[in-house]
Amino acid sequence: MEIYVARQPIFNKYQEVFAYELLYRSGANKFYSSLNGDEASSEVITNSFLLIGLETLTRGKKAFINFTRNLLENDVAILLPNEVIVVEILQDIEPDEKMLGACKKLKELGYLLALDNFIYDKKFEPLIDLVDIIKIDFLNTDEEERRAVIQRVRSNKVSFLAEKVETMEDFTQAIEMGYSYFQGYFFSKPLILSGRDIPSFKLTYMKILQEINKPDLDFDRIERLIKMDVSLSYKLLKFINSLAFGFRSEISSIKQALVLLGKEELSKWVSLIALKGIGENKPEELIVTAICRARFCELIASRVGLKDRASDLFLMGMFSLIDAFLDQPMSEILKELPICEEIKHALLGGKNRFRDVYDLILTYESGDWEKFTLKAAKLDLHEEEVKDFYLNSLDMSNKIFFKNVSYNDGNVPVACSKTSNLRQRQT
Repeated sequence: MEIYVARQPIFNKYQEVFAYELLYRSGANKFYSSLNGDEASSEVITNSFLLIGLETLTRGKKAFINFTRNLLENDVAILLPNEVIVVEILQDIEPDEKMLGACKKLKELGYLLALDNFIYDKKFEPLIDLVDIIKIDFLNTDEEERRAVIQRVRSNKVSFLAEKVETMEDFTQAIEMGYSYFQGYFFSKPLILSGRDIPSFKLTYMKILQEINKPDLDFDRIERLIKMDVSLSYKLLKFINSLAFGFRSEISSIKQALVLLGKEELSKWVSLIALKGIGENKPEELIVTAICRARFCELIASRVGLKDRASDLFLMGMFSLIDAFLDQPMSEILKELPICEEIKHALLGGKNRFRDVYDLILTYESGDWEKFTLKAAKLDLHEEEVKDFYLNSLDMSNKIFFKNVSYNDGNVPVACSKTSNLRQRQT
């Protein structure tokens, strides 16, 4: 059975990732291949741990996983390590004695329990005494309901999680109400402050991004900009002198390093580094998601007749969250970036082939499997290969952001996979 897994980050109030909710689908069809949905779900959960691995999916963070009544009563959760999962109890489960017994057993074994899509009802009080986290859907509740549920529960042992938080305003309101955890894409829809200045160090990175995306590269200009940032200069020289390239003599000149990289690979490498600089004081997940999207777009390019535009698709994914990085409207930022019109049109909601790829990625990220199936069919993509592209992208973004090393399938740094070409340029 094919395993499809997407993830959504869960943040604390400091916008640090606390956990990920894992979003599953049992196969390429919209229905379970087994007559028993619980059995199919159980197989997906266990196989995901064994075949994909939590390190790739969650980087050691906790994993929120939905459990049906039958899965809970049949002790399926006990198959998974208690230190890494949060057992999410679905909202339609009746809290009868058998259900409460199953939850008490998990609690005694050290598992964290969460109530999903909670709406207060007196019958849930025995279950509330057992759970650690209660999730409130911010799209389907109003401000009064969101505040009232905390007052009704009145438990110091329970933390509240605001899910489907789509804006910074929602996030700020939830903090004020006493919520501890937050789930949704609020970081991709920033609170725009009119006339807000971009800090000077971020402007330097923006200037570098502008230069490397011009049709005619001015290596002298790029060299001067990079030399203004000691950290960037160090990273470039360390990168070009890594074992992956195997140059016989040390490269000590910024200009020489830039020429050896060439336009396409330089554009990708500098974009990655600059994005991390622009993302300072932003949630780390924002940077990870942007890197993941960039690689995702790049991998899909060759399968949808856009192989020669892979670099542009990489940049589209990279810049898809630039408005959240800079707290400025996307339309204003794109005016300043000399990237191709197809990227700008796609990121502003227009319809073109680039946008089709972008929509596919968004539906996969959110676990909207029905829409994902339609988007994949439109691009004539096999859903199984998209799943593999996603896992490859997660792995790459983890390595870049958390280990400062990125590799492609050939164990060569991703931003510079054309190693042989670079050696030829040097010789």
